Amino acid sequence: MPSFEIVVPFLIASAVFACVPGPGMFYAAAQTMSGGRRAGWYSALGFHIGGFFHISAAAFGLAVMLKTIPVLYTIVKFAGAGYLIWLGVKYLWTPGCFDQPSAGVEGKTACRALRDSVVVEVLNPKSALFYLAFLPQFTDISATLPIWAQIMTLGAIVNVMFTVTDALCIELSDAVTQRLRASTATARAVRRMGGCILIGLGLKLALSRQ
Repeated sequence: MPSFEIVVPFLIASAVFACVPGPGMFYAAAQTMSGGRRAGWYSALGFHIGGFFHISAAAFGLAVMLKTIPVLYTIVKFAGAGYLIWLGVKYLWTPGCFDQPSAGVEGKTACRALRDSVVVEVLNPKSALFYLAFLPQFTDISATLPIWAQIMTLGAIVNVMFTVTDALCIELSDAVTQRLRASTATARAVRRMGGCILIGLGLKLALSRQ
């Protein structure tokens, strides 16, 4: 592993990145408001799984393709943005009961949240470039572990930190949503707010520059 002088700055930088509100937090909050606490936790799990895809890409060089082939980056970016916007529109337009969901319905919602969050994270080229730019800075060529193994290990640590902060956001969002759920009209507004957040994230990704 890298030396102590490298690991300490890495942990500090990772903690800062994890605590800064980002798309992952907002996405988890939107899923929690729209589908409940379980859906929020499954969405965080999906982001965690998708994060390992990008960590592996950084470790084995796949992310370099996104950086060196602008057309590929653009295709992936708009695919991810379009998927986020589609999810948001679905939350806005799908009719149904906004009361506390039954166990069966909640389970299906959570599974969809897991699937959707994996797709959203995998199709986010900015995540790929973040890991590609961030992790190699804290590797040590003289360490016993090969560079790819160091990147995988450091990436796993960052991913766990991000998941912890997402979990805190989920619990806070669920606490607020539970207080508002007593009113059907308010619950409908909360669900639509979640849809608007997803659409906003999609538009932000689509309009952002590399």
